Amino acid sequence: MLIARRRFFQLLALVVATALCAGAAIAFRGAGRWLIRPDALAPADVIVVLSGSMPARAEEAARIYRLKYAREVWISRPENPAQGLAAMGIRYLGEEDYNREILICAGVPEKAVRVFPEPIVDTEQEVEETVREMRREGKASAIIVTSPQHTRRVRALWRRLAGPGLRAIVRGAPKDPFDADRWWRNTRDAFSVAREILGLLNAWAGLPVRPHSH
Repeated sequence: MLIARRRFFQLLALVVATALCAGAAIAFRGAGRWLIRPDALAPADVIVVLSGSMPARAEEAARIYRLKYAREVWISRPENPAQGLAAMGIRYLGEEDYNREILICAGVPEKAVRVFPEPIVDTEQEVEETVREMRREGKASAIIVTSPQHTRRVRALWRRLAGPGLRAIVRGAPKDPFDADRWWRNTRDAFSVAREILGLLNAWAGLPVRPHSH
């Protein structure tokens, strides 16, 4: 009787361990796809291009503009070494300058394009800057264009930081090279998944890890 009971618990432990391993493998493989959480397109007051993944995000913003979902496109200004280089007499073009040119080249009128005044260091600050500018300009809704794997985290940050009265439609740029089904096969996608999961954990925990200062 004792031997039979011991064998039963050993078998049960094996089954549980196998199930946990299988679940972990499924979660690992599905992490890339799970991060992709876009919203359906809808009319908004403005389109916002977050920094990164150039030129895919700006190209998607231009496409959405041409479909007449919004009349303005705002561009995030990432932190850069322009000021230090200018002191050395070296001209530096930031990502925001290239995104602006991409938008204009893709058919967005120059007068409809605006670059955020303040530099940012991460997505949290981008969301805060978007909210601040929307309130200042009297905007109620924004289409936020980012990479597909970044959409879930942007939505989480918006819910935490935007407050009532402002609506975000988060869209992923389809030309972004992220491979959601085989993200572990190259360092770019693996780093992206790790960064997104850590960022989500930080957002869910109440943002205890803060952006570094400029």
